[in-house]
Amino acid sequence: MAQQENKLDRETFSCPICLDLLKDPVTTSCGHSYCMNCIQNFWDGEDEKRIHSCPQCRQTFIPRPVLKKNTMLAALVEELKKTGLQAAPADHCYAGPEDVACDVCTGRKLKALKSCLVCLASYCEKHLQPHHELPVFVKHKLVEPSKKLQENICSRHDEVMKIFCRTDQQCICYLCSVDEHKGHDTVSAAAERTERQRELEVSRQNIQQRIQDREKDVKELQQEVEAINGSADKAVEDSEKVFTELIRLMEKRRSDVKQQVRSQQETEVSRVKELQEKLEQEITDLKRKDAELEQLSHTEDHNQFLHNYPSLSRLSQSTDSSSINIRPLRYFEDVTAAVSELRDKLQDVLRDQRTNISLTDTEVHVSLSGPEPEPKTRAEFLKYSRELTLDPNTANTLLLLSEGNRKVTFTDQRQSYSSHPDRFTYYWQVLSRQSLTGRCYWEVEWRGGGVHVAITYKNISRAGESGECEFGYNDKSWMLYCYTDSYYFYYNSVGTPVSGPRSSRVGVYLDHSAGILSFYSVSETMTLLHRVQTTFTQPLYAGLYIDYDSSAELCEVK
Repeated sequence: MAQQENKLDRETFSCPICLDLLKDPVTTSCGHSYCMNCIQNFWDGEDEKRIHSCPQCRQTFIPRPVLKKNTMLAALVEELKKTGLQAAPADHCYAGPEDVACDVCTGRKLKALKSCLVCLASYCEKHLQPHHELPVFVKHKLVEPSKKLQENICSRHDEVMKIFCRTDQQCICYLCSVDEHKGHDTVSAAAERTERQRELEVSRQNIQQRIQDREKDVKELQQEVEAINGSADKAVEDSEKVFTELIRLMEKRRSDVKQQVRSQQETEVSRVKELQEKLEQEITDLKRKDAELEQLSHTEDHNQFLHNYPSLSRLSQSTDSSSINIRPLRYFEDVTAAVSELRDKLQDVLRDQRTNISLTDTEVHVSLSGPEPEPKTRAEFLKYSRELTLDPNTANTLLLLSEGNRKVTFTDQRQSYSSHPDRFTYYWQVLSRQSLTGRCYWEVEWRGGGVHVAITYKNISRAGESGECEFGYNDKSWMLYCYTDSYYFYYNSVGTPVSGPRSSRVGVYLDHSAGILSFYSVSETMTLLHRVQTTFTQPLYAGLYIDYDSSAELCEVK
């Protein structure tokens, strides 16, 4: 009964807003009491509405009431404080459905502050005090509040499970250890926890190391993103400058052509008009002469006729008709033809795959699990097959291209290729149109005495007969020489004999980012002939060197 009265007192003298004992209590006209600051702050929030209300009964007041301290209530609260009365706990101190409740509290239970693994009970702050103050509780194990304390009790023997059975991987009580777990490998739960804790720490260290590694990877990827963005921005900026310059040049050329045409037009029109004026003047003179002669013809006096005839019969010199050069069908058509030819050439240049701007070969290779394994079977290689064609602008003039520029044949007759700085002038070589990056695979079918299958950087020299121009004899190209009965690999003028089954078809596998180049003999099976591990610093191009009376074709593989 006393406890209920105590609870009633706490609720009676607590502020409904802060739930603490009243401080400087005031009472509204509706009869409810609050702390002075609490009700003032509450009404401050209602000032904009200009209507103030009681937080409990919602009675409204206009204007805002002026409250004074309730001295009688204040004195009563102070007297109650001296008797040890405490304010009612705030609602957030009571245990909700999801909280662990104090096992000692009666009535409405408070939230537990700790749970005891020895007592197998949970305590609020007040009921936890004995565990902090009495020596008998010193060895008790306090943990964060838990609803699973009963799981520490053996369901068979109703004893605390302090032993761990390693055989069955479960916690047991001491009666279990001498009963159904007799003879099993058992240790104390604390000892097992210690060992598992060490394993946990190792696992955490591994996880933390992986986190650091992944954070490093993320940082590197971010740097890669910044590098890609920077490179792309620069490419756009530079290309804009180049295209702007091209447009400026085209505009200037257009203006020059227009000015030249207009100037020539003015000159030609002036010349024609001058000649036209001469002809018109000559026509006028002739008409006048004709009239005089007509008049003379009607003279009846013979003597007068004969006297005037000599002077009137003489004609002035006529304009030379050869100076009249009329081109009724062609005036400035040659200019139009020249401009059209320029347009066609420009279109050819822009359509040329070597100068066509394409991002299809631009790849960013990111792998968090290391390099991918190299293909083993031909089917796996064909996943990376590239359809390649040969570039006529690089072909030596003794090489004939056919089959849609996929086949090259040595010929005794020089081909009528146009002059081009990319053409090999001495060695019987040709390059692919397409550049090679990422993972690529292609096959070469060859006939005749021998063929050199190569890859090279684009900046390999083209003119002259030095080793800087020949596949395999410089540091810009790698070459497999396929002869009738042998293979040789060449790089930077160093030749290496290669053994392997003879085949008219050679497969080439390139993993640009991994720096792998492999040559295979292709028949019913694929046999590795030679493999190179290096670092490629530029995009590569497929190359072919054709011996006398030989041919090679870039195969269409699917």
